[in-house]
Amino acid sequence: MKTALSFMLAIAVALVVMGTSVRTQTPAVPGPPRVNLTLEQRHVIKEIIKDLNVSPPPQSLDTSIGATVPATITLSPMPQVVAQKVPQVKSHLFFVKDGKVVIVDPKENKIVDAIE
Repeated sequence: MKTALSFMLAIAVALVVMGTSVRTQTPAVPGPPRVNLTLEQRHVIKEIIKDLNVSPPPQSLDTSIGATVPATITLSPMPQVVAQKVPQVKSHLFFVKDGKVVIVDPKENKIVDAIE
């Protein structure tokens, strides 16, 4: 009888401890949206777009990944040659600011990459 009671007490304590540790875990917070590009793909994009002579936006902007681009900014479609060489950005838009090619997800109007 004592053994069964000790066993049940041990299980109850274990369940309480396990339940406490599970409750104290914080949920994973997703980071800002990104597009995964290799260094070579980034170089291809930069080289093709720098030759296009795209006008920069007239205002100061936050070009960090995850930032929302204001609706007043004119975004350009990704050039066909870039879309062929780097298919994961073919539906994205872009602008050039301070020598950076800033890639924007058109669905959310958020910056997903900025290539120096």
